[in-house]
Amino acid sequence: MLEFLLIGGIGVGAFGVLKCVATYNRLMALDERCTTAFADVDALLTHRHDLIPGLVESVRSVVGQERHYIDTVMHAYREAISANKPVLRLQAEQNLGATINDLFTGLSRMPNMNTSTHFVDLRNSFKDVENRITAARRFYNNTVEEHNSTLRQFPANMIGHRLRLQKRRQYNLGAERILKQEPVSLRV
Repeated sequence: MLEFLLIGGIGVGAFGVLKCVATYNRLMALDERCTTAFADVDALLTHRHDLIPGLVESVRSVVGQERHYIDTVMHAYREAISANKPVLRLQAEQNLGATINDLFTGLSRMPNMNTSTHFVDLRNSFKDVENRITAARRFYNNTVEEHNSTLRQFPANMIGHRLRLQKRRQYNLGAERILKQEPVSLRV
């Protein structure tokens, strides 16, 4: 009888250790997946940044009195590339996306812009990158949701606390963009 209890106790202890190891591995995998997913979003945001100078140059000669659109985009662009913390970066990127959308909306009132092949190509490039950002953002948010919900479960909550793992923040487009179609419509 004592041997049976001893073997049962060892079995329960071994199961507990294996469960903790499996939970630790899952937490590490989810944490790495979140980092990788954010890097994918970041690469696409950098690609969008690379398109902005060409857009500004193609629009600058035509706009004249609509110059405030360019100034707003350039200000948002500088904020986005200079943001050094993830939370500030996400806020700056939200603002940049909104200002780009406002620029294209304002330019839709200018018929000479719609006939420029260079401008149309740039607009299509922005549409493509915005669609890719939307897809990458969705994947990132799903990964963050899985990470955060795992951190709330037992025994992951105890292991995560010991490892000082924090909940991650989702990449939200902001209230004003939620009301608009997703991805950015870039109406022109």
